[in-house]
Amino acid sequence: MHRREFLKAAGLGALAPQALRASAAAESPTVPKGRSPMKLGTQQASAGDDMLRYFAQFGVRNICGTPPKPGPKGSWLAEDLLRLRERVESFGISLDFLPLPMSAAVLSKAENPAILLGKSPERDREIDAICENIRAAAKAGIPALKYNLTLLGVVRTGRSPGRGGTTYSSFDYEKTAKTEEKLTEAGRVGADEMWQRITWFLERVVPVATEYKVRIACHPNDCRVPDGFRGVDSVLGSVEGLKTFIEIHPSPYHGLNFCQGTISESLKDPGKEIFDVIRYFGTRKKIFNVHFRNIRGGYLKFEETYPDEGDVDMLQAIRTYQEVGYDGMLMPDHVPFSPADEGGKMSFAFAFGYIRALIQAAGERG
Repeated sequence: MHRREFLKAAGLGALAPQALRASAAAESPTVPKGRSPMKLGTQQASAGDDMLRYFAQFGVRNICGTPPKPGPKGSWLAEDLLRLRERVESFGISLDFLPLPMSAAVLSKAENPAILLGKSPERDREIDAICENIRAAAKAGIPALKYNLTLLGVVRTGRSPGRGGTTYSSFDYEKTAKTEEKLTEAGRVGADEMWQRITWFLERVVPVATEYKVRIACHPNDCRVPDGFRGVDSVLGSVEGLKTFIEIHPSPYHGLNFCQGTISESLKDPGKEIFDVIRYFGTRKKIFNVHFRNIRGGYLKFEETYPDEGDVDMLQAIRTYQEVGYDGMLMPDHVPFSPADEGGKMSFAFAFGYIRALIQAAGERG
């Protein structure tokens, strides 16, 4: 039966069980002996067929996609998500994740600012819309959603020269003196208040994610800065903060969009420390997705390099994910910039090949 006939005959609600079974099958593929269960993924904008062809050409078979516009009530419509999933799958690609409208944009450009500003009743309306998005994803067979909880956005101080004329996104805390003094639109928000606002959100959203069996994955605050930076205690920027976060309203559907690069930025010696961090969250099954990128430096001063030239041994990192039983996506992120590389496609292609080779090397060892 075609999708349109099915929807007309059975109604949208009847789609959920079938969609969830389909997503569960996609979530647990049969892995040939000697092959790693981890998947090469990406979160590049994938709205157009040209990008889906690009992914397929480079062996990317699992993605975090670009959601459709919200419906008339401000939330996604399940039928729109199902059309998106079917189109992605027509290229031989699995739609494993979508981003909720809670990005890492600075507060002035945030899509749902009241959630972290703690303003009711606006935040409750925003949370209700997020819950509706979770329900729609479940009905369309999309198993996971990612999001951010940040008041500062992505904090950087500029770019540094990289190999072959590229430039790397970088951060040097000593260059932030004037920026640090300027408060965000949120004013001063201490750790206790941040945790209250985060808990308010999780206590209302995690039960819905659990009921509908959709994993929701939060990205760490990027990057870790000292408490009080621009008036904010950015509690999700540290490993200890993330440990606290995963224990708020525990559920197998509440976890992390584990950005290895961001977490490395929070460590004094990421080349040595990152592996135990992977083990901590991985053994607790709280790693739902991985942004697999490398950096040079560490806490308060770093640059985002190509994956093969940073301070972290990326093969050892992949073997650590394998050790804890992680079977999700490893995706490049924040690739170097070159004016000759429109949209970063060449840098991403390099990262795709590098990650794919590491996954194969880890599988051969396993």
